[in-house]
Amino acid sequence: MNTALKHWKEAATVILAAGTRRSPVTEPPLRSADGVTFPHNTAFDYEVLLLKRSGKSGFMPNAYVFPGGLAEASDFSGEWMDLFKFFRKLPNFGVGMVKQPLEARPPVFATDRARLGSPVPGDVAFRICAVRETFEEAGVLLVVPSKEAERLATDAEEALLSPAAAAERWDRSVIAEWRSLVIQNSSNFIRMCRELDCLPNIWAMHEWGNWLTPTGVYGKQRRYDTAFYMCCLKEIPDTVHDQKEIVHFKWSSPSEVLCSYRDREVWIAPPQFYDLGRMCHFPLLRDLHSFARQRSLEGCEQWLPVRLLATDCYISLLPGDSLYPENPDFLGKMNITAPAEKCLDELQRESVNLHRIVNHDQYTASVYINITPKYKHMPPLTSSARESTSKHDSKL
Repeated sequence: MNTALKHWKEAATVILAAGTRRSPVTEPPLRSADGVTFPHNTAFDYEVLLLKRSGKSGFMPNAYVFPGGLAEASDFSGEWMDLFKFFRKLPNFGVGMVKQPLEARPPVFATDRARLGSPVPGDVAFRICAVRETFEEAGVLLVVPSKEAERLATDAEEALLSPAAAAERWDRSVIAEWRSLVIQNSSNFIRMCRELDCLPNIWAMHEWGNWLTPTGVYGKQRRYDTAFYMCCLKEIPDTVHDQKEIVHFKWSSPSEVLCSYRDREVWIAPPQFYDLGRMCHFPLLRDLHSFARQRSLEGCEQWLPVRLLATDCYISLLPGDSLYPENPDFLGKMNITAPAEKCLDELQRESVNLHRIVNHDQYTASVYINITPKYKHMPPLTSSARESTSKHDSKL
C-alpha cells in the first residue's frame, strides 16, 4: 500500500463471473430504444456478481458495484512471504509476467513495493486485496488449499475455479467466524490462511484494467486508483452481504444488468457499464475465461475519465479520444468544460478518434469508440460498428 500518495487511495476489485446450470438458448438479441443490441439473457451460461452499496455510503450510494475495496497494509505484509514460500522463486509468484514494458505499466502495478517497505509485489498484493474484499463483502472465499496451489501456479491451462471446494473443506460456521474476524481486522486474513492451511487464489485473478476516479464527481476525498481483475467460477457460490456497506447482492447476466440499468431499475457506475459491455462479447463462460486468462499477460492502460460538459449531455473522455488532454489533471485542480458551448453532434463531427462515454442523464449512457483497444482488449459490444461506414456509429 502506497501511503505516500496524496490524492489517491489504492484499491482492488474483481469481476466475478460464475456458471449457471442452464444451457445457453439461441434467442433474438435484445434491442434497446436507441438501437443498441445485446445478446439475449438466455444466451449466457454465467452470471456476474453485483453488490448494492448502502444509501448512507459516502461513495456512490445505492450503486451496484463489483466486489472490492481499499488495499490494506496487511495485503502487503511480509508475513505472506512465509505462506507463499514455494512461490517466491516463481516470477510474480506464478501469476505470470506481463509483456507490457515497465515504463508503460500503470503506476499501481509498476511501483516498486520494496522501496515502500514491502517484499510482496504489487501484482500479488492487489490480488490478495481483491480476494479478501470479496470474502468480506460477499462471503465468497476464493482460496485454495496450500498443497493444491503449486499445481495452479504452474498449470498454464488452469481450469475454472470451484468455490464449492471451500464449503466442502471447512464447516460454514468456521468460515462465518473467520469472516467476522477479517471484517474487524484485515490482518486476520493472514491468520485465517495460516490456520486453515490455504492461500488466496491469486492465480484465478486475471488482470483486466485500471480505473481512476474522475475529478470533481464523488468529492475531493473519494478518489481511488483501482486494479480490476476477472475471475471465473464453475458455479455460483453461497453469497451473503455484510449488512454494512453492502445491503443487497444480485447475480445476473451482463445483458440483464445493462437492460436493468437502461430501464432505471439499477444504477451502475461507468466502469461497470463499460466492462459489462465488454463481457457481452463472450456469452459462454469458457470463452470469457480463456480470453481473460490469455489477455491478462498483455497488461493494461490506466484510465482516468475526464469529464466534458456539452450543451446537451456530459461526456467522460477516455485515453485515445481526440479531445482527451495530453496531460490529464490527476490532481483535480482544473474544471473541464466543452469549448464554445458545443453540443454532442458538433463534438462528434470534430473528433477523428472517439473513445468516450456519453450520458444524457444518470441512466442514459452510450459508449462511442472507433479506436483499437490497446493490449489486445475488447471494446464494449457495439450495435453497428461492423456494418456502418461512419466512425461515429460505433456505440454501446
